[in-house]
Amino acid sequence: MTSALPAAAAVEQDLLRRWPESRLEPSLERIRAVTEALGRPQDAVPVVHLTGTNGKTTTARVVDDLLRGSGLRVGRYTSPHLETMRERIVVDGAPLDEDRFTAVHARLRPVLERVEARVGGLSFFEAVTAMAFLAFAEAGLDAVVLEVGMGGTWDATNVADGRVAVVTPISLDHTEYLGPDEAAIAREKAGIVKPGSVAVVADQPAPALPVLLDRAREVGAPVLDARREVRVLRRTPRDDGQLLDLRGEAGDHRDLFLPLLGLHQAGNAATAVTAAEAFLAAGGRGLGTDTVREVLAQVRSPGRLETVRGAPRTWVDASHNPAGMAATLAAVRELGSVERVLVVLAVLADKDVVGMLHALRDPAVEVVASENTSPRRLPAADLGAAAAEVLGADRVTVEPDLAGAVRSALDRASDGVTAVLVTGSVVTAGEAAALLRSQRPS
Repeated sequence: MTSALPAAAAVEQDLLRRWPESRLEPSLERIRAVTEALGRPQDAVPVVHLTGTNGKTTTARVVDDLLRGSGLRVGRYTSPHLETMRERIVVDGAPLDEDRFTAVHARLRPVLERVEARVGGLSFFEAVTAMAFLAFAEAGLDAVVLEVGMGGTWDATNVADGRVAVVTPISLDHTEYLGPDEAAIAREKAGIVKPGSVAVVADQPAPALPVLLDRAREVGAPVLDARREVRVLRRTPRDDGQLLDLRGEAGDHRDLFLPLLGLHQAGNAATAVTAAEAFLAAGGRGLGTDTVREVLAQVRSPGRLETVRGAPRTWVDASHNPAGMAATLAAVRELGSVERVLVVLAVLADKDVVGMLHALRDPAVEVVASENTSPRRLPAADLGAAAAEVLGADRVTVEPDLAGAVRSALDRASDGVTAVLVTGSVVTAGEAAALLRSQRPS
């Protein structure tokens, strides 16, 4: 018997036929036309809007967790996804189930067809963003945590006006679309800071910070300083995470455990606490330390230095630019139990591959150059040649098949002091996670 609604897989295929989210055409005309036709669903629920280069998704997840821990019903929109498109649209802590996903798409599709007849085809990201707005408006939520896809000013999510606008650390990425330097990228990302919002600003490179502060002044948005040196009062790394004391707006939150590795994750947690406090304060509420402690202890960040095996210790990681790769490696090198790291690396051709390789120049690192299945992937042979140039040929092997590369790394990391890190792209992290969670990668 044929269902009245298409299967979730068919919906995903329908959406993927649109032009890809990696292509940017700076205009909000198309997404505005759709949201106007839908009755502006993005205005139905107050928003925490997040941009930046690194840490957006983790910070969004923690803000979501903190607001739900404070008794609110929350929607969360993040991108890209690791394994299923439904991960992007989360309600009450869970991705849309298949029935809801297909139902929302079915309601949206005739609207898209009418609008596209007037303004032209929408991109994949615009269509999924419209689905998220519609799903959140129908769910009767108290808050939405909304992550920018790329940039800020011209991103499809920017038809929403955030009550809180968060800027996580900016670095060089997507320079062909966002600008050649950190100041230009900051100008694009600063577009989510609007009149009536509170700006939460995390650690930034020197060229970016004044651009963000100028934008906040221009629109009259108060700024909350979320830099690590201000918010992270104490940090003790452990093999299973880190112990933290964080400075809040109304008081300090002490004796916290965060089961994520690295200084950068301490910064993401501090930024998330600051953003959640700002959102709750606008509604006359506070964020208690007991809530912060309970929520942070349960935080998970799939694909962000995520432990997927214990023997040998194995992580999947979505780092895809030099700053992210450097932060990931620094987190691994903090662990006293790890002496060597075998990095299975598979990247996209349009990324700063040489910059990422320079972040892996630690002498305790060896690289297995591989490939993911993205049509934008860099061939393993080309990656291996670049890696040999940066790291030395004696520290590089080439295995194009990702499953084979993972198997090889696991076999070699059997001495108890060598760890395996599979990284280089969100696509790589998602594919490796699926492999490594099975009994035997194949």
